[in-house]
Amino acid sequence: MAVTALKQATTLAIPTEEHLVEKARAMIPKLKERSDRAEADRKIPVETMRDLKEAGFFDILKPKRWGGYEMDPRVFYKVQMALAEGCMSTSWVYGVIGVHPYQLGLFPSQAQEDVWSNDSSILISSSYQPVGKVERVEGGFNLSGQWGFSSGCEHCEWAFLGAMIPPEKSGDPPDMRTFLLPRKDYKIIDKWHTFGLKGTGSQDVAVKNAFVPEHRTHRGVDGFMCKNPGQAENTGDIFKLPWAQVFVRAVSTASIGAARGALAAYLDLAAKRVSTNTGKASKSDPFAQMSAAKAQAELDEMCNTLDHSFEQMMNTVRSGQCISIEDRMLYRYQSSCVAQHCVELVDPLVRNLGGKAIFLESPIIRYWLDLNAARAHVANTPTLLGVSLGAKYLGEDVKEFFI
Repeated sequence: MAVTALKQATTLAIPTEEHLVEKARAMIPKLKERSDRAEADRKIPVETMRDLKEAGFFDILKPKRWGGYEMDPRVFYKVQMALAEGCMSTSWVYGVIGVHPYQLGLFPSQAQEDVWSNDSSILISSSYQPVGKVERVEGGFNLSGQWGFSSGCEHCEWAFLGAMIPPEKSGDPPDMRTFLLPRKDYKIIDKWHTFGLKGTGSQDVAVKNAFVPEHRTHRGVDGFMCKNPGQAENTGDIFKLPWAQVFVRAVSTASIGAARGALAAYLDLAAKRVSTNTGKASKSDPFAQMSAAKAQAELDEMCNTLDHSFEQMMNTVRSGQCISIEDRMLYRYQSSCVAQHCVELVDPLVRNLGGKAIFLESPIIRYWLDLNAARAHVANTPTLLGVSLGAKYLGEDVKEFFI
């Protein structure tokens, strides 16, 4: 990017949190209208991606030097939750793709220039599965492999792909990295046929012996230690956060918004429903009433937990301190529980609506299917994380991982 253009980008007015969330909420009816097409096409409509771009949502976590807002991550998650009330697939894609400008800001400056120097609105997809085969070559690496679950990849011009670099010395640990590749270096393979999150278009990505220069890689240990090359230019406090803490909430927070959408649909349906078998109104059923109360209260609790954890993290990095490993494990575990918790809240809502709730045209059923699909993401699986956190509390030695 030319110096003049860069200066112009960094002087753009940054909208308020309230304005961004308001714009996201205004999109909910439109996203509901488009959700059938997103599901049928198995990808987000082009016009929806355009709307998200024009609203500035992909700029929330982007470095200011590239025209971004560099805002507190909580703004990003509030926008994501609002979008999920209209369409969880849209919110999921937004969460995954929208967090990538943050990670690119952690890469060496040259990688950022490679992607954004001519067009700072370029988007990046990802698949962090460490399945790539890596060969060290002069100046970088040759990368091959096939990755799954690259959400929204058909709307992106670059991709982040995960791989382990074998150790150079025997006994050393492998070097986990994210590799950055342009669209010309990979193929998208149509494999996305699922029962939920159909509209995310989370296709496979295949690479055959593509050269990736050293500067287009991001070391996992740098993200863990919060000592990333990009922090030399991107000096804002948000870039001092552990990368994993920002990412995992991007794949769990859509569930909160979708559960809110399911609750709204439930309240509308249950308020008018009368059982054809018993002749009783659902709104007078204490089980129906309790399910609604429990869902609302516990969704608020999850939002408060998210807000509290990032308030604590931001306060810590602003003070120049490091977030403790124990706190990072706790925050990571809390995030991993969200999708499962939301499913447990929505399950009784669906049951309380009787047989009509199981039809695909039911206003609640897509939320339920999407939430169950969201549980499959490895970051939304709490078992191993819970065991490790409990062991830490009990004084056991615990191997640190992606926290």
